[in-house]
Amino acid sequence: MIPIPGSVRVWIATGHTDVRRGMRSLALTVQAILKRDPYAGDLYIFRGRRGDLVKILWHDGLGMSLYAKRLDRGKFIWPSASAGAVSISAAQMAYMLEGIDWRNPQLSWRQRSAG
Repeated sequence: MIPIPGSVRVWIATGHTDVRRGMRSLALTVQAILKRDPYAGDLYIFRGRRGDLVKILWHDGLGMSLYAKRLDRGKFIWPSASAGAVSISAAQMAYMLEGIDWRNPQLSWRQRSAG
């Protein structure tokens, strides 16, 4: 789990990204294509072409961090827009990183009676 403060915004870079890229190249993408400041403290999530790998770029005020997660089965749910970035909450990001549809999370089981 990424220890992010509550004030941090989470941005999903729509479309797909070459996930072979590192911190500097992804920070340049945030600055040039998304028109945002990669050093402002927000999280930026990038997804690879196959959809099973994401990279998260975050500057915490002291330095840049790059996190990666690959799903063993399934794909990350991604916005259908082809350009730009979509803002989501930290809770939606947690769902997404678990492979759950963050757009409409559903309980898988609900108790029907007390007895």
